[in-house]
Amino acid sequence: MGDVALILRVMPESPEVDLEALKGEIKSVLPGVQQIVEEPIGFGLKALKLVVVVTDQGGETDAVEAKLGGLKGVERAEIIELTLM
Repeated sequence: MGDVALILRVMPESPEVDLEALKGEIKSVLPGVQQIVEEPIGFGLKALKLVVVVTDQGGETDAVEAKLGGLKGVERAEIIELTLM
């Protein structure tokens, strides 16, 4: 089995969400996080764009989205790119 690099966009519920705290929570929930960067959206709102490496087993990508979507302060998490490594 191989690995897959997922690039995800995590949208916070509002501009008041503490992005530094959210980054820490993401790293604790997903050990495969390689990079997290802030991406300006508009009107003071910033999304988090992250790279996560997971195995290519069935259901891994759905599990990552579900974990991120369940975090406090997260409106939604979506995979924007998927690449085999």
